[in-house]
Amino acid sequence: MTDQRLHPANARVAHESLRGTVDGVAFTQGISRSVAVPVLDLQVTADAARGSRDRQRLMGDLVNVLEDVDGRSFVVCPDGYVGYVDSTGLSDSVATTHFVSTMATHAFQDEDFKSTTRFHLPFGARLRVQAERQKFYETDVGYVPKKHLRPMDRPFEDPATIAQMHFGVPYLWGGNSTLGIDCSGLIQAALSACGINCPADSDMQCDDLGTALADDAKLQRGDLIFWKGHVGMMVDAETLIHANAHHMACRYEPFDQACLRIETQGDGPVQVRKRL
Repeated sequence: MTDQRLHPANARVAHESLRGTVDGVAFTQGISRSVAVPVLDLQVTADAARGSRDRQRLMGDLVNVLEDVDGRSFVVCPDGYVGYVDSTGLSDSVATTHFVSTMATHAFQDEDFKSTTRFHLPFGARLRVQAERQKFYETDVGYVPKKHLRPMDRPFEDPATIAQMHFGVPYLWGGNSTLGIDCSGLIQAALSACGINCPADSDMQCDDLGTALADDAKLQRGDLIFWKGHVGMMVDAETLIHANAHHMACRYEPFDQACLRIETQGDGPVQVRKRL
């Protein structure tokens, strides 16, 4: 069965890779575009008013636009996820060089922290550095404190550290940023910052990531715990960090307590434990 989340086709257009497998549509290689706003909702439907938020893309992310109709762009994301975004949130493709490596930062109009703020940027937003100043980088979207950016060729090494940076971030279904995040968004943010390719949703992550552990294996930092429709990461042998609707935030929770609570509320036992 075709996973529509990863199927680059709609009723009018399809990616060239599907030629010969779908009929009645136009085929295209698409056009590379960059996300030009801090956070951009990706929706399953072209109708913005009716569509739910499925995922989000951050500033500087590249997307492949297959179609642009009435201000809505049908796009394919680097992780393979497809959906519709507001076309005004896209710009010409930008080759980014750095990413925001703190929980958040600001892009200022001038080389002065008292100047007008042009953008509030979440962790993971990608920018192109154009020049280096004393305390700021001049980027394609404004002046950003040098201490808040990290070269893209220097990824972090510990996904659990990145997950912990998101402690306290409010829960947001489909969220992918430090303005709001869900369980799979947290895992994708943590792994992507460490240069590890990661699918967008928890069921995909369960299928694609790591090696399964025995039920009695001792857990360690960085292990992933999957329930039906939920995922968290261990920060040590006894403590889980996860973005969840119970706390409506990214929170620490004793692993045994989380297992009991989740099963008691009707969401079942742990399905699989995985080690990256």
